[in-house]
This record gives sequence, structure tokens and C-alpha cells, in this order.
Amino acid sequence: MSSQTAATLRNRARELRLVPPLIDIGVAVAFALFAVAEALVSPDVRSPGPFLALAGLSAVLLAWRRRFPLLVAVTVTAANIATNTDGELSTLLALVLVCFTVGSETEPPRSYVGLIVVLGSFVGVSIRDGLEPSDLAAGLVFFAGPWVVGTAVRSRAKRAEEAVARAERLEAEREAENARAAAEERTRIARELHDIVAHSISVVTIQTQAVRRRLGPEHAAEAADLAAVETTAREALTEMRRLFGVLRSDGESLSLAPQPGLADLDRMVAQAGSDQLRVDLRVEGEPVELPPGLDLAAYRIVQEGLTNAIRHSRAGAVEVRLSYGPHRLDLAVTDDGRGPGRASAGGHGLIGVRERVALYGGTVELAAAPGGGARLAASLPVPGAP
Repeated sequence: MSSQTAATLRNRARELRLVPPLIDIGVAVAFALFAVAEALVSPDVRSPGPFLALAGLSAVLLAWRRRFPLLVAVTVTAANIATNTDGELSTLLALVLVCFTVGSETEPPRSYVGLIVVLGSFVGVSIRDGLEPSDLAAGLVFFAGPWVVGTAVRSRAKRAEEAVARAERLEAEREAENARAAAEERTRIARELHDIVAHSISVVTIQTQAVRRRLGPEHAAEAADLAAVETTAREALTEMRRLFGVLRSDGESLSLAPQPGLADLDRMVAQAGSDQLRVDLRVEGEPVELPPGLDLAAYRIVQEGLTNAIRHSRAGAVEVRLSYGPHRLDLAVTDDGRGPGRASAGGHGLIGVRERVALYGGTVELAAAPGGGARLAASLPVPGAP
């Protein structure tokens, strides 16, 4: 037999659990040695040869007790009936181990069958050897107790496995839901940026056309180049509109309102404030003109922070802070509500914020505020800043 064939057979045996674990082999060896010692030393063993053969065989089979619990239970029980005329300890302990294994490794009704087999053999041996009723009752507890413990261990292990499976399923569902929400948010961002990009292309087209019309006959080549630019811009605008048609959900109409920006922040803050919620806006540094997409992203981040404070945090006060730096724009929305654990539980708004921030290479963090509550902070790089 080649080494590859032998390895294949060993792997197949492991898959079928024909090779018992080392700990079970060790237990079987220990019981076999115990049976040998009892056969050679104990004066209660009247026939060492048959006892050693049957008790040793049943002890060796204990190595497979978890793979074939009922078969091993029947074998050990038969050995007990045939050899245990004087209450030899090795076979009694083997029965105790078998009872525990039947309870822990088999499901009802098979576990009940195993227990009945062991108890039936013990009762039969007891009646045959004329044991007292008290000894019989003690023996029943001695065997039924390990079976009950094994059943409890099996039930607990089953509940633990079900809890792990349920947690894994919920985690998979949560990841799938987050992925779906992220995809929806990316589509929403694309729809919003469509208006901005389409407007920019329209401006390029109009300005190119205006320049081309001012050129005289002596600039025919330049006019032709500008006409090509104008044509390309119009084609790009047409493709953008087609893309918007693909991204638009069923039944969603074209929005003609301009996309908001930080210039609309004062109005949003005023609308968010009420008798139950005080909203303060602080602007630090010298404001700079932002690219339209970045301006929209900053507005949406502040909007999400205010939404969390109003709907989920039960806050009484919110501070919105904008800080213009040399190359970055830092935003922070801080409330005095119930903290980030509850503030972020109202939907997938934070997923949308992360998608927008990642689009422009920034960072975002939702954490507990120093004085209590939640703080949504983002930092966005400002391209072309001096």
C-alpha cells in the first residue's frame, strides 16, 4: 500500500470518526488496565480469564462510546451481566461512564433506550444475585444520576450552538442590511451629484459656444476645435441624463430644486431649533468657497447630526461647529442626549455619512461627547486651498 493510499484511508477514517480522539483512547486504556488489575488482584473475581476477556473488551470499546453510544452501552451491559457476579468495580464504573455518554451524545428517544438497557441489566443482575432493595435503589441513582447530568450537558451545548448560530445569522443579516444601505446611499449620492456635474457641463457648453461665436473667419480652426468641445460636452450631458434615468427609482420624478450647501446652513439650524431643542451654530476661521460636491457633502453631514439629535438622542441642546483650516474643513455636531449608542440606532444615516466622507478622502467619527451625549465629527480636505 502506497503512502498516499494510507493517508487517504486515514483521512477517510477521521471523517467517519472511526479513529477515536486521544482522550477517549486514554480513557479506554485506563479502564482496561483497571480491569486487568482487578482480575489479577481482587479476590472477588472467581474466574479471572473470562472476566478479563469480557471486561477488557468492553473497556476497549469505551474509546468509541461517543461515536456509537448505544452499541457500546449494549456491549458493556452484556459484559456486566456475564461477569459482574460480585459487584466488580471496573464494570460498574464503565456503566456509569456509559450512562453519562448516552445522555450527552444521543437525543431522545434513543437516550431513553440506552438508559433502560443499562438499568434493566443492573436490575436483572441485582435480582439474580439477591441484592437488598436499598442496594437496588442506590444503584439506580448511581446510574440515573450520570445520565441526567449528561442530558443536561447535551441540552446546554445545544443551546450554546443555537445561540452561536443565531448570532452568526444576525451578524450576516446585519452585514447584508448595511451593504444594502450603503448601496442605496451611493445611488442617492450619485443622483445628487448628477445635478452638480450636469450644471457644470452646461456652463462649459454655454461658455464654449459663446467664445466660438465671437471668433472671426481668421480663427476657423480654433472655432472648429471649440465646436468639437461643445459637441463632446453636449454628448456628455446627454449621457449624464441617461445615467440619472438608470439611478432613479421607480416612480421617482426629476427634482428641479438646486442641491443645498453650507450657504443654507443657517436656515437648516433655524428650522431644527424649537422650544425643546436649542441649536447653536459656530463658524471658526475664514470661510472659503468649496467645490459643489464637497459643499453638499458637508451640508448632509451636519443634517445627519441634527437628525440624530432630534429623533434619537432626546437632546436639549445641540452645537454645530464649522472650522475652516488652511487645507481642511472640520465639522462637529455635539448634543447632550443619550449618547452615541442610541443616537446612531435610528437608521443608516451614519452609513451615508461615511460614504460621503470616503468619497472625498476625509474622516468621520461618532463618539461620546466629553460632557455626555454624542459628537459626530468629520474632517474633509479642501482641494486647491492655499
